[in-house]
Amino acid sequence: MTQPRVLLVDDNALILEAARRILRPSCAVVGTVMSGGKLLQAVTALQPDVVVLDLSMPGCAGLDACRQIKRARPQVKVVILTAAVDAEIAAQATTLGASAYVLKHLMARDLAGAIQDAWIQ
Repeated sequence: MTQPRVLLVDDNALILEAARRILRPSCAVVGTVMSGGKLLQAVTALQPDVVVLDLSMPGCAGLDACRQIKRARPQVKVVILTAAVDAEIAAQATTLGASAYVLKHLMARDLAGAIQDAWIQ
């Protein structure tokens, strides 16, 4: 069975490891990125189906990163993973092309399903 190829983007190593473990049964994690400066390069090199993107990283505005990913590779799905409980930011992310908005404290429950839903869209 084919699994979505996922790139994880977060500046927190513990979040990256937790996400990797949560996704192991249902996704192929092809890489991780801890800084915005390497994000587009990783998207091009690793060719993920889905990018799981933190909105708050040093040197990287998450919404701008979402816009850049969708501009450079429109077929790549973006799932926002954030601690920000903010309906306005969620709406902006959706407008910019994000397929889902997952809160970090609900990651164990919601992340794998959000990725699967985005992938099959």
